Amino acid sequence: QVQLEESGGGLVQAGGSLRLSCKASGGIFGFTPYHMGWYRRAPGKERELVARWRAEGTTEYGDGVNDRVTISRVNAENAVVLQMDNVKFEDTAVYYCNMYGRGQDGYEQDYWGQGTQVTVTS
Repeated sequence: QVQLEESGGGLVQAGGSLRLSCKASGGIFGFTPYHMGWYRRAPGKERELVARWRAEGTTEYGDGVNDRVTISRVNAENAVVLQMDNVKFEDTAVYYCNMYGRGQDGYEQDYWGQGTQVTVTS
């Protein structure tokens, strides 16, 4: 069983920067990730993609954030780091780390972190 440990978040001033980290551990041995990244759910809205790293080496960004967000993969730590600049009030949401891939048993598996609250303040 893979666990995703999220860090970062909390209160962020509008116009400032946000950094979220997610590290996979536990049953990571033999797990082949297809993609790993961050999603968010704002109050009253559907969950949406923020950014994710793909195994083929590309990155994918959600609408409305792609000019303010960078996602990086730290292979040695089985982790991804999300950097968001020029944070806006509409970025207030619960942010979730996600990792999707194939387990050692050959079956595809989808893992989620518990979520970390990000609140943008004036």
